[in-house]
Amino acid sequence: MTASTTGIELRTRSRRVRDVVELVSSMRFSISLLTVICIASVIGTVVKQHEPYNNYVNQFGPFWAEVLDKVGLYSVYSVWWFLLILAFLVISTSLCIARNVPKIVVDLKTYKEHVREQALGAFHHRGQAEVAETRDAAFERISALLVHSGWKAKVQVRKDGERELGTMIAARRGTANKLGYIAAHSAIVLVCVGGLLDGDLIVRAQMALQGKSSYTGGGMMRDVPAANRLGPGTPTFRANLFVPEGQRSSTAVINLQDGVVMQDLPFDVELKKFIVDYYDTGMPKLFASEIVIHDHDSGESIPALVKVNEPAFHRGVAIYQSSFDDGGSALKLRGLPMSAGGKVFDIDGVVGGKTQISNGASQMTLEFTGLRVINVENLGGNPAGAAGTDVRKVDLVGSLQEHLGSGAKGNGKKELRNVGPSVSYKLRDAAGQAREFNNYMVPVELDGIRVFLVGARDKPEQEMRYLRIPADDKDSIDGWARLRMGLLDPALRSKAAARYVAIASPPDKPEMAAQLTTTAERALGLFAGAESALPKGAAAPADPRAGLQAISDFIEGSVPEADRVRISEVLLRILNGTLFELLNLTRENAGLAPLKADDKTQAFMTQSVLSLSDSFFYPAPVLFQLTDFTQVQASVFQVARAPGKKLVYLGAILLIVGVFAMLYIRERRLWVWLTPAANGTKITTALSTTRRTLDADAEFEQLKRQILKEA
Repeated sequence: MTASTTGIELRTRSRRVRDVVELVSSMRFSISLLTVICIASVIGTVVKQHEPYNNYVNQFGPFWAEVLDKVGLYSVYSVWWFLLILAFLVISTSLCIARNVPKIVVDLKTYKEHVREQALGAFHHRGQAEVAETRDAAFERISALLVHSGWKAKVQVRKDGERELGTMIAARRGTANKLGYIAAHSAIVLVCVGGLLDGDLIVRAQMALQGKSSYTGGGMMRDVPAANRLGPGTPTFRANLFVPEGQRSSTAVINLQDGVVMQDLPFDVELKKFIVDYYDTGMPKLFASEIVIHDHDSGESIPALVKVNEPAFHRGVAIYQSSFDDGGSALKLRGLPMSAGGKVFDIDGVVGGKTQISNGASQMTLEFTGLRVINVENLGGNPAGAAGTDVRKVDLVGSLQEHLGSGAKGNGKKELRNVGPSVSYKLRDAAGQAREFNNYMVPVELDGIRVFLVGARDKPEQEMRYLRIPADDKDSIDGWARLRMGLLDPALRSKAAARYVAIASPPDKPEMAAQLTTTAERALGLFAGAESALPKGAAAPADPRAGLQAISDFIEGSVPEADRVRISEVLLRILNGTLFELLNLTRENAGLAPLKADDKTQAFMTQSVLSLSDSFFYPAPVLFQLTDFTQVQASVFQVARAPGKKLVYLGAILLIVGVFAMLYIRERRLWVWLTPAANGTKITTALSTTRRTLDADAEFEQLKRQILKEA
């Protein structure tokens, strides 16, 4: 018996009804639906699901982003057409099973012992011979042989009136092959039903029955109204639960396509301690949470340890370790002004909070978005260039390929190192536009120089661009900050130029001092952005003209092309000299000894010139450095009540069993016809198999030799 690919044919006068039922119940329809589901699942794997809409606009463009949004490809597994196809697949596969299972059951009970003797000669595997033994002896020998080989047989003695014509032995093996069809198709039904039960379908249905709606606003979870909450009795859900250390929560968040729904749990989860262990390289190897489950009904407190892939269970709800986050760490920041006349100030904050700061007449909002105590980065370089600023993304050099200063060239080798804490924050202007910043607390050694990394980006989808600020002799950012503030002070610039001229001008040529003073002050003024590098009447550029760009503009606009190389070398030499004197002036004002002109100081000054030049493009009026913090960690749990999980597990087992049975178990049927002959018994045998293979040929040849007693 072979499973039919056609559908159920109803006996009805309506041809349209007959065609629809036949189509839905046919195997070709089921395979088509399964193909569509597989394609949709591939799309759901390739296209990131439930991302912010702006991310899709940047990836696909405005037109295609809207088209894909209308189709629902950003939430494939919960979109209506995917669930509808899944439901039709369940119906179609169930009808296929209902149509073919009765035939399979009947076929399993049938040995086909009524096959005619003449029909045996039409089989590919056949044999015939006469043996010198009685029919009863041959019957006993063959029966014992089949039983010993694992065949199940049925015997039919055929008569013509009172005269016996012969004995037909019908045997079979590998009937589990037919059961594999039932198991595999039942597995598809069970997996699809389990997916429907554990998807958004039940949540949507309960929301519709109870008059609930999704929530799209902000604020605290406790302030979300009851119309946007589901009770503890929700039969199936999958939600996220955020719990800081030392606190407890019983409200999880279900993310839907059009918003969120609060899911109240029948218990509180209290986070006692979040645990993270690290490898020697600094990479995390274990995330775990010590929790206490407080049951609302019994009042019982149950301690538990939740690890990745090792959930805790209570009242049918599984609690998984999903990720971790900041639970409201206390931060101490120091603000370094980036404009002239500003003063250094300190500010306190809490991760997740915000505060107002003033920039003269304008007001800005400082939002504290994150603290990462451990930052494992690849300081050996990575050609891939993927940015990494937390313990789950490892590639710092790659993220510096597009930054405000010179890039750090990677050599393709990995050198994993913990570079210390970093703070993330946003500065939002009065119009609501925000820029993101990510600054490291301690300096990082890159290319043999210890530098502070100060990152910025205008949009969330962009990579961080890093300003590299050299650490001074005390491994602090203060030396660079004093140098920058001195660069913006006209009096200090003039004093530094005078010091440089006193050292650099020849004693025997006092007339050169005035000219050198003018050049030194002009170089510092151009570098500080205090003087225009463009000819008179030229249109002002959109970007600020300061730093090395201003020096370049001045040379291109004022120096003949043939002299530009020579003049640029002279100007840079003068600029470096005056900046060194300016650095020592700022140190003297701070009560520090001047720096010696050695290799270490030269490396600091080289990086300072580059970072000072880049700092004029820093997109904020103030730079915040993390000075101290008190970490409060939080766990993000995934809580799930999934009754369909058992159906999916059962379906997976049946699918394995079914596929194995259909691929590796061959159904064989054997017939042996015994009739009396002149010198003994004439034996005719034939074998039928679902697949002709070399193993089937070898098996029949061995059986034929044993049955026909061939040498």
